[in-house]
Amino acid sequence: MSNLYRAFAPDHRALPVAPDVDIPRLHAYRLERIRGAMQAQDVALCVLVNPVSLRYAADWRGYALFQSHIPSYYLFLPVEGPIVLYGTNAKPDTVDEVRPARGLNTFDAGLKLDIEARKFAREVQDYLREISAGSQRVACERLSPSAIHAIADTGIEVVDADGLMESARYIKSADEIACMRYSVEVAELGMQRMRDLLAPGITENELWSVLHHTNIAYDGDWIDGRMLASGTRTNPWLQEASAKVIEAGDLVAFDTDMVGPNGYCADISRTFFCGTDKPSSEQKLVYRRAYAEIQHNIDLLRPGMTFKEFSERAYRQDDEFVPRRYPCVAHGVGMSDEYPKIYYHADWGRSGYDGVIEADTVMSIESYVGSIHGTVGVKLEEMVHIRADGCEVLCKYPFEEALLHG
Repeated sequence: MSNLYRAFAPDHRALPVAPDVDIPRLHAYRLERIRGAMQAQDVALCVLVNPVSLRYAADWRGYALFQSHIPSYYLFLPVEGPIVLYGTNAKPDTVDEVRPARGLNTFDAGLKLDIEARKFAREVQDYLREISAGSQRVACERLSPSAIHAIADTGIEVVDADGLMESARYIKSADEIACMRYSVEVAELGMQRMRDLLAPGITENELWSVLHHTNIAYDGDWIDGRMLASGTRTNPWLQEASAKVIEAGDLVAFDTDMVGPNGYCADISRTFFCGTDKPSSEQKLVYRRAYAEIQHNIDLLRPGMTFKEFSERAYRQDDEFVPRRYPCVAHGVGMSDEYPKIYYHADWGRSGYDGVIEADTVMSIESYVGSIHGTVGVKLEEMVHIRADGCEVLCKYPFEEALLHG
């Protein structure tokens, strides 16, 4: 039996156990959050196509990655009235009705999208009459310009659903936190299987496939990227997994970006050391700097702190590491990376926006450290549940002893 096959064989260590979550209560909470955000903006109807929004609003997970680039399903979610899913014959318990969909993309509708778009706009009009909507404000997300223009041409006021949905998803229920803990546990199992398998001669792609396998085996959905790199490919960051063979003495850095069981994300980063030799002084330096950054920033977190305050007080690396910093110091996480994205102090004037870190949110605390003069880099990241009484790190996976204290 090859080493790679062993990674997929039955595992006799303690395995993740699905939480006893009240699923109807979970769905009811999420629906209440969306409708509360709609009421606050006087929105009568949300038209949702983003696969993450479909999962959050109606627990619909059909063809999610296909849906992300060819939107074949859409959901009509009114502030009051029946929830209708368009584009399927399979009726989930979370919706009141299913209906045939209009083609809102060239694959389904052909090159003249405007024809189907006008039919779709009349469908929206008819639905507003059906529910006797008082408001004529409709929130849409990620529809083609043809569809948006066609709706607006009917006299309906079109607003953006993206911010509405992100604000709804920001505060997590206890059931959601339980689901996120489970996704983290599944990711940790995949990470440990990767660590067990890591040896000179395995390719980056082979190692990365182990996390995918574990996620799917536990009914997870997908992984947002291929964020694993080794050796000199770790600097700069954002070089994705390849056929490169991992060698003795390499650092292997990765970011799970894993949409796991129940549609909840496990967003964790670690950097492994391959082999039995001692790490180099450069490897230990960048690892310890990344570790110091995430620990400092976790200690800062508290509910009531503003995004700008957090950015200003966040860990500052030396100048040689700043040009290759990560795109943000922290971000929200739930069913995927979410609002808010908190920028580094160096980026605040160009991109930063303010808000408040609230209790019962989950944040990913990021660090990438790689010198502009160096050959390697380190990626570390922790997920933190921000509670009224303090912060809890959700991931229990250990750091590399040889890099941290060796």
